[in-house]
Amino acid sequence: MIESYRERLKKLSTTNLSDALDALGVKGATYGITPTWEGCKKIIGEAVTVKIVPAGETKSRHHLGVNAIEAAQEGDVILIDNGGRLDISCWGGILANGAKAKGVSGVVIDGACRDVDDYVEAEFSVYARGAVVTTARGRAVEAATNVMVQFGGVQVRPKDIVIGDRSGIVIIPQEKAEDVLEKAESLLQKEEAMIIEIQNGASMLEVDTKYNYEKMIE
Repeated sequence: MIESYRERLKKLSTTNLSDALDALGVKGATYGITPTWEGCKKIIGEAVTVKIVPAGETKSRHHLGVNAIEAAQEGDVILIDNGGRLDISCWGGILANGAKAKGVSGVVIDGACRDVDDYVEAEFSVYARGAVVTTARGRAVEAATNVMVQFGGVQVRPKDIVIGDRSGIVIIPQEKAEDVLEKAESLLQKEEAMIIEIQNGASMLEVDTKYNYEKMIE
């Protein structure tokens, strides 16, 4: 499904999409998850989800993230729910290289990562709440792959659409994609018209009054 929307999504920012989600009453805007390195590319793809839980009596057969890389298709985004934890990493350089080799668009993490220099060297996009040196080994395990998770307070299911840029991460429910795109494109068109008028000498007050900017997403 994503391929039919990819070119349209490339033209839209996460803020365009967040406003469209608000206008439609759909919860999809996350917070606090941003690029881990300067030059991190915009990412667009369907979610392959990973649920991380603290280590305990139930053990994992594989290191966390390995199953997601195996399940991913070219262009997908691996989305990791680690509950916002910043004390341990749940993604590193070996995994990043494995994901890039599989053609994954990028990784987004509700939590922390490590090995940021490896992402720079690999030119691989990773978004997270922060970076930490501490390993997940012995501290966290992968509970499940491709299940419903939470991500920055948003419900995410496998194949929901993930978009990331410098402003953050937005999730579009797969069944709402066309409605969200149409609304975002409409909002972007109005914003571009406002900017042109400002650049041509109109005052901010004049433009704000003309376009009723405060109520544009209603």
